[in-house]
Amino acid sequence: MTVLKLANVHVEIGRETLLNDISFEMSEGESIALIGHNGAGKSTLMKTIIGMQQKKEGTIHIHNRDQDIDYLAYKKLFSYIPEEPFLLPELTVMQHVQLYGKSYEMEESSLLTRAEEWLQLFEIEDKMNEYPESLSKGMRQKVQTICALLPDVPLLLIDEPFVGLDVHAITQLEEILIQKIRSGTSILLTTHQLERLDRLATSYVMLKKGLIIEQGDVQQFKGLSRRMEE
Repeated sequence: MTVLKLANVHVEIGRETLLNDISFEMSEGESIALIGHNGAGKSTLMKTIIGMQQKKEGTIHIHNRDQDIDYLAYKKLFSYIPEEPFLLPELTVMQHVQLYGKSYEMEESSLLTRAEEWLQLFEIEDKMNEYPESLSKGMRQKVQTICALLPDVPLLLIDEPFVGLDVHAITQLEEILIQKIRSGTSILLTTHQLERLDRLATSYVMLKKGLIIEQGDVQQFKGLSRRMEE
């Protein structure tokens, strides 16, 4: 089953082309790593998929839901972990959890059970009543990650998942993502930690100046580090 499909996606700001004719598909349980130097277009592509960045041309579908035609249904089919945590200063950690649960129409009992599990796993259960300003960047990233992991969605979008996390949290998150993939969740991620791709990605898409220059199976891809350094 096709979970994510991009066809001829083109993004411009002013006269600058950020993404040019981006087309690829993701299947259920597939994990694709977006690879490329800074400025290659990885984060722009993520933001375009979630609807933060407007595209000039092309179509994006998740489970056959068109981003342009049925966005309310479309946005409930993915969750997103940004590189920089975005938390509302007036909400506590628990209120963020409740807000995310409500936005995905989760049952309260299921929401509380999952929240407790993730908060304990990431060792921030004692921060439930804290506001973002009192948390370190790593803790804020944990809160953002927990919120994204709460709903059962077919697609998880992650921009540099390990930035700001401690070693324990990185290990925990890696295992969670592996289990998500095994259970059928599709994951699109960007990461500079290429050594983790063998475990986290089944395929790769390499971007350069907003173009896809190469894509394929991670297991068949040789010399990845060398190519990234060119």
